[in-house]
Amino acid sequence: MRIAVEGCMHGDLDNVYSTLQYLEKAENTKIDLLICCGDFQAVRNENDLESLNVKPKYRSMNSFWKYYSGQEVVPIPTIFIGGNHEASNYLWELYYGGWAAPNIYFLGFAGVIKFGNIRIGGLSGIYNPRHYSLGHYERVPYNESDIRSIYHVREYDVYKLMQVEEPIDIFVSHDWPLGITDYGNWEQLVRQKPFFEKEIQERTLGSKAAAELLDMLKPPYWFSAHLHCKFPAIVQHGEDGPVTKFLALDKCLPGRNFLQILEIESDLGPYEIQYDEEWLAITRKYNSIFPLTRKPVQFGDQQPDIQDHRQWLRNKLNAIGARPFDFVQTVPPYNPSQPISPYHSGPSRNPQTELFLQFLELPYLLDDMLESTTPTHSPSPSNWRDRSYLGSDIDGEDVPIDDVDEIEELAETDMENVQINS
Repeated sequence: MRIAVEGCMHGDLDNVYSTLQYLEKAENTKIDLLICCGDFQAVRNENDLESLNVKPKYRSMNSFWKYYSGQEVVPIPTIFIGGNHEASNYLWELYYGGWAAPNIYFLGFAGVIKFGNIRIGGLSGIYNPRHYSLGHYERVPYNESDIRSIYHVREYDVYKLMQVEEPIDIFVSHDWPLGITDYGNWEQLVRQKPFFEKEIQERTLGSKAAAELLDMLKPPYWFSAHLHCKFPAIVQHGEDGPVTKFLALDKCLPGRNFLQILEIESDLGPYEIQYDEEWLAITRKYNSIFPLTRKPVQFGDQQPDIQDHRQWLRNKLNAIGARPFDFVQTVPPYNPSQPISPYHSGPSRNPQTELFLQFLELPYLLDDMLESTTPTHSPSPSNWRDRSYLGSDIDGEDVPIDDVDEIEELAETDMENVQINS
């Protein structure tokens, strides 16, 4: 099986697919799957831009809408996770995973699926310790604080992934696992990105949650993006343990290292995306503690055992098959000749998610407001961005900046007060 892995998509599907088709023709080969490591930007129409946390100059429709509308056909099955620049309103509808467009599958806020006999796991978003232990309290329309916290990784989603026992072949996260630079040529990385050095030295570059998953899951391959550069590393898990080949990739731009082709042993095709039985069982077991408030999550022993869920699921999957429920278009796609009037809407129920939960015999909780409208802390000032990169405010405290493009702009003018904190 030949799998293409791409870094930050930023909505530029046309160029990524054309690049892959060129490679297929030039090398007389077939690419079976594309995996995107986040910042996919599944923007369907102008209203989705209201939930996309980017600076105004980066706010554009790009090309996802063409595939959502059916104007263009996806040439290669595509799987993606979320990053920190997403149409978060749409991805929340597909929290458990689902088709964002025909032949484009979102792994969910956390998820595991199968492609042929290859297991692929992923964690959406980026790590922020301020929100990590809280529930998923954000609801559309997002305010200036929630539009950023919505894509912060939550411990609940990591906890579910930590329950995976069967081997995962490929894992994908948007930000890098904490400490991954110890296993690669960090000196060369610093020469390319000098503003990384401080946090590398302080061992704060990367995601603590992703590092815990790397140590637990030990997949043969791990891919990330977010920091807009290529960085390989080899992680040896113990003296005689398995090895993880890590690779971070850049964003889709000419002359940048945004694409990697991976050849992996697998059963003969044809291949298709299918539900993973173990992950469905984990989802079913832990949905009862799905946190929807600002309060910290409490984890306890959940009954019955996961094997009881697996047997129940195996019977249902044998009856109806393991292919995810069909894509459904839920909003009007972008039409350049007929702009849609801006509006702020409430939560939208995606039929795929409804069918998925009915299949698992679980309640629909995604539009349950619970205590989400009662903040337990003051929202961040509207001029704060997120904490992936940090500058200093007038009081000398760290002010989060979330966009690598923005920090690179700062780097061209003044690097004295800039540091990274991913």
